Amino acid sequence: LTGTSREQRAFQYLLAHAIPGDPHHILQTFDQWFVGAERHMPCHATSGQIVERVLLERAPLCVLELGTYCGYGTVLLAQGLPPGARLYTIEGDPRHAAVAEKVIRLAGFSEQTVELIVGPSEEVIPHLREKHGLMKANLVFMDHWKRCYLRDLRLLESHQLLAEGATILADNVLFPGAPHFLQYAKTCGKYHCKVHRASLEY
Repeated sequence: LTGTSREQRAFQYLLAHAIPGDPHHILQTFDQWFVGAERHMPCHATSGQIVERVLLERAPLCVLELGTYCGYGTVLLAQGLPPGARLYTIEGDPRHAAVAEKVIRLAGFSEQTVELIVGPSEEVIPHLREKHGLMKANLVFMDHWKRCYLRDLRLLESHQLLAEGATILADNVLFPGAPHFLQYAKTCGKYHCKVHRASLEY
């Protein structure tokens, strides 16, 4: 009714309540808004704990996120990066990317730490090396269209963008589900798979 999108309203709430340059407080404020104001927005409290644990265990120097949306996951990833690491995040919707860019910078991350790339993942991935300098990703976080998970994993493989021992984190593979991706990951012989179960809303 206001003519502004949910993503824009989320950013306006952050501007009013979050501490600029404090990624942890940015995420806390996001969570408050998700729960209190817009229950249909995605909240990553449960899956976020998994992400934080993997970042701590793996300490990846090059991270690729597929599906920036409004930047919640990006800030979550960026705050857990080891010194000198770089995060590349891809968002296909320019409207979401415009909000995410402001959220990422509000959280205090520069373009040297977090690079937001706007465009369809299938078009961006083949050019990550020559256009953006991503040589090999140590960690990939997939949280975009589930039907694209398998296609994009194969693109990353074919363009040799996965480092040896890389970790692939894929959200919501059971619900709403990415069955072809899951079957490939379990049967192709390239990956050791583990399913982390969370509550249905996550």
